[in-house]
Amino acid sequence: MSVNKWIGIGNLTRDPELKYTPAGVAVCNFAIACNEKYKDREGTQQEKVEFINIVVWRGLAEVCGKYLVKGQQVYIMGKIQIRSYDDRDGNKKYITEIVADDMQMLSRGGTQNETEQQQQAQNVAQQAQSILGQQQQTNDDIPF
Repeated sequence: MSVNKWIGIGNLTRDPELKYTPAGVAVCNFAIACNEKYKDREGTQQEKVEFINIVVWRGLAEVCGKYLVKGQQVYIMGKIQIRSYDDRDGNKKYITEIVADDMQMLSRGGTQNETEQQQQAQNVAQQAQSILGQQQQTNDDIPF
């Protein structure tokens, strides 16, 4: 069995960019910042930020393009994808991104207070654990 599932909560670092392929399929790109706070060996509070590229397709892409704004907190669930391309000098470059299949808006561009955001984050985390537990039970029934 293999699993490619990513779940995260973060704030949009820029407004989403909605485009359409030549075939008319909607694709939306944006990035979120995921903050981690911890204490170093000396006991000093530190903060580390990961910037995660997100790609959303079709109907959900149009929703993201229409309703999401910079600074807004979102819950994203999807899969990790690594793409490669050759730059102008012929060097191979790699891009790691999340192809989202679920998105939930957790704030309206920073209008919620921190306590409300933490409560919503806990609720989303509990829902995600429940979903993953259900998927594990379902996958046990698969004969391969």
